[in-house]
Amino acid sequence: MFGYRVPAPNEALLISGRKQRGTDALPFKIVTGHGVFVPPVISKATRLTLAMQEAEVIEDCYTKQGLTLAVQAVIAFKVGDDHESIAAAARRFQGDQTQMPTLVGRIFSGHLRSIIGSMTVEAIIREQQTLADAIVDASKTEMARIGLAVDSLQISSIDDKGAGYISALAAPHQAKVNQDAAIAQAAADQASAMAQQESARFQAEYARQTAIARAQYQAEIDQAQQTAAQAGPLAAARAQQDVLVERSLVAQKNAELRQAELIAEVVRPAEAEAERIRTLARAQADATKLSAEAAAAQDRIALDQMVIQQLPELLKAAAQGLQGANVTVLDGAEGLNSVVASLAAQGTAMLETIRAGLRTAPAGTDVAALNGNRAETHPVA
Repeated sequence: MFGYRVPAPNEALLISGRKQRGTDALPFKIVTGHGVFVPPVISKATRLTLAMQEAEVIEDCYTKQGLTLAVQAVIAFKVGDDHESIAAAARRFQGDQTQMPTLVGRIFSGHLRSIIGSMTVEAIIREQQTLADAIVDASKTEMARIGLAVDSLQISSIDDKGAGYISALAAPHQAKVNQDAAIAQAAADQASAMAQQESARFQAEYARQTAIARAQYQAEIDQAQQTAAQAGPLAAARAQQDVLVERSLVAQKNAELRQAELIAEVVRPAEAEAERIRTLARAQADATKLSAEAAAAQDRIALDQMVIQQLPELLKAAAQGLQGANVTVLDGAEGLNSVVASLAAQGTAMLETIRAGLRTAPAGTDVAALNGNRAETHPVA
């Protein structure tokens, strides 16, 4: 926006050109931290840095002992953050802000010479921080008057300009330091020598133990190899024996399997066939027996039928034989009945005789032949 100004975080904006109110009013307006509209033509805005700056002091100073010391110091400073400090710094440095480090160096040079002149070289060397604090405290009033604040002061170097005083002061300490260093070095050397000896002893012991261990290890290896060499044939024999045992077991299993196969393939079928043949033979024998018995029974039945058929003829022949016979019958009708009963009994006896003959006759006897034989029977006389 035209006429609008915003100061940087490490800047103060100084606006001049307008009449300020109040008896103690500043001839400019201070703006920090925010922007402001600056009317063109009637107002002017300038910037005052609030950043940290550095001033270096190199000064020849005389000590309380009259010795000349070249002292070099570095001062870190800045414009104060309050409006009073900004206003004081603006009045003095608004036209040329590069004059700040020069003025600060001059102020601290004077205080540096004054304070070092009240101290000995030994105190200056030993108490440099105390010297720096004293210089800062002595300069605070003057620095505040011009709106500046000191953050720190560091003394970077102190030199006696070749007088050798500082070196002389340092000589006893240096000698003590050297002595201590020599003693420490000797002790270190001795410790190093002892450490080397101890290391050598440890190395020798380690080598000895290593040699013993290697010898034991080699002996164990040799023994193991010898044992392995001796155990080789035994192991091979055991392995061969185990193989033979396994083969024997396998052969036995194969034989048992073959036996089972033979039983299943040959014995069982043969036994079944033999049982079949025996069964057929028994059945055939039973059939033959039954056939013979049936034939015999049939012959007996035929014989009985034949006898029965011939019986009337036999009786008739017997009766004819009796017809011409001179038989005296007593007791009348009862006597005649006795004769007839006797003839009947004779016929029955003849029938039983013929049956008995047929029972004892061999199987297959021709009944017709017997028939023929019976046909030739002569009548009873």
